[in-house]
Amino acid sequence: MSFSFTDPEPNRDRSFSFTEPTDVKEQLQAIADMAHEILRLVADVRRQTSN
Repeated sequence: MSFSFTDPEPNRDRSFSFTEPTDVKEQLQAIADMAHEILRLVADVRRQTSN
């Protein structure tokens, strides 16, 4: 699996790409899990502050 990220403005030459070593998939899953937890906590706070 490989990933590639490019700048949304085409006149800039910044880009980032890498090919997945074996542990990157696990790291990406951990990041995704943390992101879902953060979003869940933000939703909880929004519910509490809107009441």
